[in-house]
Amino acid sequence: MSRPCIALITDPTSPEGCGDVLARAVELLTGAPPVRVDARHFAAGGTGIGVRDGDRLCLEVPEQDLRLVPDIVVLYEIPPHRRRALADFQRLLARHDVVTLGTGVAAWRTATEKDLTMERFRREGVAHMETVVLSAPDPHEAAAAFDKLGRDAWARPVVGTGGNDVFHLTTGDQLERAVTFYAERRTAWLLSRDAGNITADGWRHQFRVFVLGGRVIHAREHLQPEPDTPCNTCQGATPVPIAPPDLPTRLADLAVAATASVGLPFAGVDLAVENGGVVFEVNVQPAFVDGELDTVAKPYIQAHLDALASGSGWQGSDVLLDCR
Repeated sequence: MSRPCIALITDPTSPEGCGDVLARAVELLTGAPPVRVDARHFAAGGTGIGVRDGDRLCLEVPEQDLRLVPDIVVLYEIPPHRRRALADFQRLLARHDVVTLGTGVAAWRTATEKDLTMERFRREGVAHMETVVLSAPDPHEAAAAFDKLGRDAWARPVVGTGGNDVFHLTTGDQLERAVTFYAERRTAWLLSRDAGNITADGWRHQFRVFVLGGRVIHAREHLQPEPDTPCNTCQGATPVPIAPPDLPTRLADLAVAATASVGLPFAGVDLAVENGGVVFEVNVQPAFVDGELDTVAKPYIQAHLDALASGSGWQGSDVLLDCR
């Protein structure tokens, strides 16, 4: 079989660098680099077009003289606030049965918009901390929600990334500042009861579990010395890799259930072992840290290659991974 043509479509405005890791994975697995494409060309208002070429989909970006008929499309590293603009492109890929993984419009939206995630968790019985969704609340509404959650809660936007707009609230003054912060940005937000995920040394900790095809392929623990700061690696948390067999069974099962609940075949799930195990969120396109080329990026690309080679479809509730 000749080398497949793989289009790696990412958004270069993202600082995460996932595209470079995935490009390396493609080259290691196939012997050739992917065709790198700026995702903004295929977002709403972009100049990229998709046309039928026989029974295949041809992608064109006229101003760059780019024309390719991909065997596989890897759509990744799209910042959360830019994802909805790619919905029509995702539907185009589905209509043409392009081999791609985890690009269902509804699944992306459910995992990206955290109010929808919480609704899905409640519906599917996925354990999570008690959460209230707020949209331009008046002071009394916000205070009532804060009291209901024990006056120890985390505030985060419905759509966000990186933890720069996430706050740990334990006082009324902090709550007022959060209300003002989100009001100025005209964004709905969530208030969630604190999980008490603190180590004996006073460090905040949680787990990131990577799920692919219904099984855990990799995990890591995040250790944050500042317990009032989000437990993200980009906020100073230290990642400690965990081999899947060493992950507590309860967390592995929770991660798989959370991924399935939003309709994704691949995700990075953030969760804590405290309170019997609770899920915080499901990341559509989780960022990689050093050492995850082999443990995450390559298995993710290999899943696409396997589907192309086998000709079998990979179905999720809103996910298409079909081969020509």
